[in-house]
Amino acid sequence: MHDGIEFEKRGVPAGVICTEPFISSAKAMSKLGGIPDYPFVVLPHPLGSLSPEALREKSVMAAPEVLRILLAR
Repeated sequence: MHDGIEFEKRGVPAGVICTEPFISSAKAMSKLGGIPDYPFVVLPHPLGSLSPEALREKSVMAAPEVLRILLAR
């Protein structure tokens, strides 16, 4: 979340993805970063232990929402 907010402050659109356990942290960081309504995509947890194929499926699932966020800025 921090990196996405910093990119946005520099005029570089970013699409942040987080997993369900980190929603409250993401919201808190966006408030602290000065963009309280910063949008982000939420995926089911975990991602780190997924196979490359499963991770690709999750990426494909998130892509339309990431694109929507990027184009909205």
